[in-house]
Amino acid sequence: MQNTSEQYDAVIIICRDLFQKKMKDYGSAWRILRLPSLTDQIYIKAQRIRSLQENDVRKVDEGERSEFIGIINYSIMALIQLELGVADEPDLSPAKALTLFDKHVDETKSLMENKNHDYGEAWREMRVSSLTDLILQKLLRVKQIEDNKGKTLVSEGIEANYQDMVNYAIFAMIHLNESTEE
Repeated sequence: MQNTSEQYDAVIIICRDLFQKKMKDYGSAWRILRLPSLTDQIYIKAQRIRSLQENDVRKVDEGERSEFIGIINYSIMALIQLELGVADEPDLSPAKALTLFDKHVDETKSLMENKNHDYGEAWREMRVSSLTDLILQKLLRVKQIEDNKGKTLVSEGIEANYQDMVNYAIFAMIHLNESTEE
């Protein structure tokens, strides 16, 4: 599991670096996005990954990695929105946004470590395409919960689904990184 923790952190460093650079370029303009808008952004990225996995021809020269990074960062933004609520205008300094980013990554990594312990790193035997499908399934669940105004009868809430999407996307990135190392 130590290797998983280090690999997880290596993916987060890439994601955090991009988040930090975009905060410098755009500020916290994303703070005005409602949760369904963030969910839809993640959905677009997951659908593109699935399309890349199924089609041989690519018209845009970007691969799965950049889309998984987008899923991770948009999901972290959604977790921040869940905590703070939607703003009417950009209201976070880059430093505060990074503090919140780190907080939600830490909570999500802790969830991963607990589940990883219980499931015995079963994700390592999964295909990247299966992880993509699980992200899409989580997105459809979140959309349904959003359509139900956040009410669920027996299901985990939106926060857990966003955390799972982060973790599945990180697992996919780890697989992709390992396949290029071989």
